[in-house]
Amino acid sequence: MTGRWALALAGTAALMTGTALAQVPPPSPVELPAGEHVTFDVNEGTSMALSLSPDGRRMVIDLQGSLWILPVGGGRARRITDYFNDARLPVWSPDGTTIAFSGYRDGTWDLYTIKPDGSDLRHVTQGAADDREPAWSPDSRSLAFSSDRNGSTYTIWTVDLASGTLRQVSPGLGEDRMPSWSADGTEIAYSSQRATSSLKAVASTGEGEERVLREGAVRYDAPVWGPDGQLAYVAYDPAGSRLEVDGVPVSGSENVFPFRPVWRGEALFYTSDGLIRRRQGSRMRTVPFTARLEVVRPQYQRAARDWDSTAPQQALGILKPTLSPDGQSIAFVALGDLYTVPVTGGRPTNLTTDHAMDADPAWSPDGKWIAWSSDHGGGLPQLWLRNVASGETRRLTNLTTQPLGAAWSPDGKRIAFIDVDGRWGVAGLQVVDVATGAVTRLSASLPQPGEPSWSADGQHVAISLSRTLSRSFREGTNQVVVFRADGTGEPVWHEPQPGTGIDTRGGGGPAWSPDGTRMAAIYEGLLKVWWVGPDGTPQSVPRALNDEISHYPTWSGDGRTILYQNAEKLKLIDVETGAIRDVPLDLSYTLARPAGRTIIRTGALVDSVTDATQANKDIVIEGNRIVAIRDRDPSQDAGATVIDASTLTAIPGLIEHHSHAQKDFGAAGHRAWLAYGITTVRDPGNQVYSGIEDREAQMAGVRIGPRIYANGPLLEWQRVFYKMGVAVANPPHLERELDRARRLRFDVLKSYVRMPDLQQRRIVEAAHAMGVPVTGHEIFPAALNGVDATEHTGATSRRGYSPKQGPQGRSYQDVIQLFGRSGRTMTPTMFGSLGPYLQKHPEYRSDPRAKLYPQWAQATVTGDDPMAALIGPLMAGSMQLVKDAHDAGALIAAGTDTLIATNLHSEIATYVDAGLTPFQALQTVTVNAAKSLNLDAGTLEPGKLADIVLLDGDPRSDIANTFKVRQVMVNGVLYTGEQLLTEDSDD
Repeated sequence: MTGRWALALAGTAALMTGTALAQVPPPSPVELPAGEHVTFDVNEGTSMALSLSPDGRRMVIDLQGSLWILPVGGGRARRITDYFNDARLPVWSPDGTTIAFSGYRDGTWDLYTIKPDGSDLRHVTQGAADDREPAWSPDSRSLAFSSDRNGSTYTIWTVDLASGTLRQVSPGLGEDRMPSWSADGTEIAYSSQRATSSLKAVASTGEGEERVLREGAVRYDAPVWGPDGQLAYVAYDPAGSRLEVDGVPVSGSENVFPFRPVWRGEALFYTSDGLIRRRQGSRMRTVPFTARLEVVRPQYQRAARDWDSTAPQQALGILKPTLSPDGQSIAFVALGDLYTVPVTGGRPTNLTTDHAMDADPAWSPDGKWIAWSSDHGGGLPQLWLRNVASGETRRLTNLTTQPLGAAWSPDGKRIAFIDVDGRWGVAGLQVVDVATGAVTRLSASLPQPGEPSWSADGQHVAISLSRTLSRSFREGTNQVVVFRADGTGEPVWHEPQPGTGIDTRGGGGPAWSPDGTRMAAIYEGLLKVWWVGPDGTPQSVPRALNDEISHYPTWSGDGRTILYQNAEKLKLIDVETGAIRDVPLDLSYTLARPAGRTIIRTGALVDSVTDATQANKDIVIEGNRIVAIRDRDPSQDAGATVIDASTLTAIPGLIEHHSHAQKDFGAAGHRAWLAYGITTVRDPGNQVYSGIEDREAQMAGVRIGPRIYANGPLLEWQRVFYKMGVAVANPPHLERELDRARRLRFDVLKSYVRMPDLQQRRIVEAAHAMGVPVTGHEIFPAALNGVDATEHTGATSRRGYSPKQGPQGRSYQDVIQLFGRSGRTMTPTMFGSLGPYLQKHPEYRSDPRAKLYPQWAQATVTGDDPMAALIGPLMAGSMQLVKDAHDAGALIAAGTDTLIATNLHSEIATYVDAGLTPFQALQTVTVNAAKSLNLDAGTLEPGKLADIVLLDGDPRSDIANTFKVRQVMVNGVLYTGEQLLTEDSDD
């Protein structure tokens, strides 16, 4: 870690050892990353809250994660916190001396106080829980706040500032948030989201029953009692967000932010439409303000993938290396195929040589068979068995869902697996009888479970699941869950390492030892082992066996040895002595490149450079690159393969800038991308090795599909939701993850929603040293930290609301200018675009390409996508943000966050509905995305890679014509739609 970043992190280290009301040292100065530094003024704020000083002379606002002071009548705002507190929801103490706020500096939400002049920053609450939304008692001695301290719901608590004494106030029956005190301090009001939304009040002592203040069909938030007992609050539903007082709407057509209003006599101050408002009766006026923001346009040497090299390249995407029971062999998947190799290393033996997608090998207890998931023979993945000695292969399952993660029972008669049946790896736990193929379900669908592991007696199956802490936020810790193998009883949760969780459910364990006495898993990036009882109950805390980044532990049959992955290496560790040795793997590939000369004779051509449709052009290709685009000239055909596209329009290959490839879609999912004209996919988050294996299988020509630009797991902090995420435990663990990213050559890093802003700066430094960009959901201080891109117009936020969008998905000047002035890449992912698109083009619902997908995915095209319906009310605001950000200077790169390629076509059609021209929309999915990837494609020009789509129609006249793909070329290899639909995975 360089000195400038060490300075930036010094404040975090100090906070982690503080106590209640501990004074926080002043933040050390930080050096901005290399690049152009841009400052600018804004007069509007998105998702901005306010509070007033008791004397009525000043107010505080929380614009883009900093606190700002300004006169109550308006004027220039002065920032009083640094950029890295993520300071939110400020409240001025009744005695006027102090401002309290929620801050996210260390990786949890804590309560802080600060003087109005920016001095005396103090830490009020600390620990593993999230504490949010402070409210002062009338005597300025206590704070009420919401917290997930009880581990299952958000409840209302109070803290005495003098003693630090904590008290739970609300009963914890639901999700209780946003408290406010009554004027006499005897009650606390709050919003409560249980079976219905309501406003409730309880005695500030926590004694007695709750009473309902308001209840109805809309959502209620942020209650505040007025001077005469009136109750002001924010109510919102699909029709809008409004300020109400005692059931009467008072804000008209304004888009009111869902934060506490402030009473000043009979007047109410609040925020709406990106502005500060003062309302008294029917009179409303705007309080003007100006705040200065700053961004950095990062400058660093970008890495570029080599698409022309003929040199062998080491395979890095080694999937699920699994130790045989006798400890002598390793089975794994790489380069699209199933392999075995002796533990002494060397050149592996390829067991499957085809275009099928193979995954998740598992040895039988006697070592005679390997079970694995594959779409061998066509269709979608199922479980297969292979006899190691004879090569005999047979299909074991025939399900409508996709089984993954095979694990043999100790007696070899059953195999446990997860059957993926929904979006993002939602799956149930099942067991199949090896002799008969009969399947027994042990659980309903689970939220992205890890892989199963058996107890020694065959009576239990352990998996990892995220244990969420509340219904308010999709986050928790990865813990061990044990199911009875006969399907009876309730699953039992275990937390082997109290206060933390397994790094990732995507290969982090647990792995039960064959004798049933221990489990292994990855914590803090390290391989750890602990003792367990016969039913998996922990008997000790996990102890580390090594000090290096580790992944996917598997045991030898005698329990003496564990095989694990250390970035690009395979290693064996003796559990008793700690001795570690490498398994040298001699596995490489060369880039598949066609030879010869090809001419595509087009009827029309849109090059994505000039807004024009050119007629009767020949595209001349040598190998995998375009060498000329010229007027039609049959006299130059000698020695070339000529493709007659005289009735078609050529455009550059489409680039899906945000999709997470999953093994349950099989090889057919990659062919589907091509069939819809997608020649490159950017995967910003995946299980550690999966995206790398996808990338290399395509480059080697084993997997028919688009180029893959791959990341590893989403870099989270301590809590995690997605299976493709990793819960970074602490700064040393982050360094291990960054080292692995460098060694596996990830194409992009993603700083996810709970990553603290100071740690995000470290990610940026490491990624830019690798020459690769950083992305995430955040906008600020990401735009100052040098983060290159932002995903989604809205999406998951650690705050419970989006700093990019207010209610109804609307964004304001601060957000638009942060995108525009930084010139950052924005990938909108318009989840609500598919429904309107298919209503306009109902014939697209029956398109045969959708049959390449699993049944649940097909249903999102043939029926109604529930995700689209959920996001639909935000569409108008999101569309306006796309148009505004584009016009301000952001680089819009189209992506969908789905695996169903129809969505990319509906995505760019929505951009046209938002106000972009069809040509501008086409550029978002071609040249803009290529620029973001530093990819030598995205336009039809000499020297560019031969990624070309041939359409039945001109997208400049109708953007929906991008859907009408007839042929597609990737890296100089041409496929017809019929080939991609019928391609046999055994070819």
